[in-house]
Amino acid sequence: MEDKAVKGTQGLALEGQKHLEETIESAFQILSSMNDELCNPTLWSTPPPPATVATSHSSTSLNGDASSDYSHHMEIAGGGALDDARLRYKSSVASLRAVLNAIQNSQKAKAFEASSTASGLASQADQAEVEKLEEHASNLRKELADKNKYLKLLIDQLRDLITDISTWQSPCSV
Repeated sequence: MEDKAVKGTQGLALEGQKHLEETIESAFQILSSMNDELCNPTLWSTPPPPATVATSHSSTSLNGDASSDYSHHMEIAGGGALDDARLRYKSSVASLRAVLNAIQNSQKAKAFEASSTASGLASQADQAEVEKLEEHASNLRKELADKNKYLKLLIDQLRDLITDISTWQSPCSV
């Protein structure tokens, strides 16, 4: 059963790799389309305005020319190669995210399954180890209490010694 989960994860990983390659290819296509559009002067340059006539009628015709230049731009650009590349990119990123989530969920399920299967076998061994550790902790607590008592005794003796020394060093009043 674990072998099946490993194969499933490997299959998801291969699918994720395929989607990653598609995402990279789509991103490259976006960059290429942008480069094509930016490097083609007919797509972004506008004709120079007529220098002789500057009336409101000519500005209206210029606005009309600008919109016709935009439609001409769209025709030359191939009907939105950049938009197609963007859609492919979004689609491949969504697929890649789905595969990554599936891998994560597969690993969580695998870990849960492994822990539930092993819990029955390991629970008796774990219980014995827990009891052993609790007994060891109890022994350490007793030893610590004994050492604390001994340390208190030594501190009391030191206090008495200091008191005796200070009494001996005091001037005698005879």
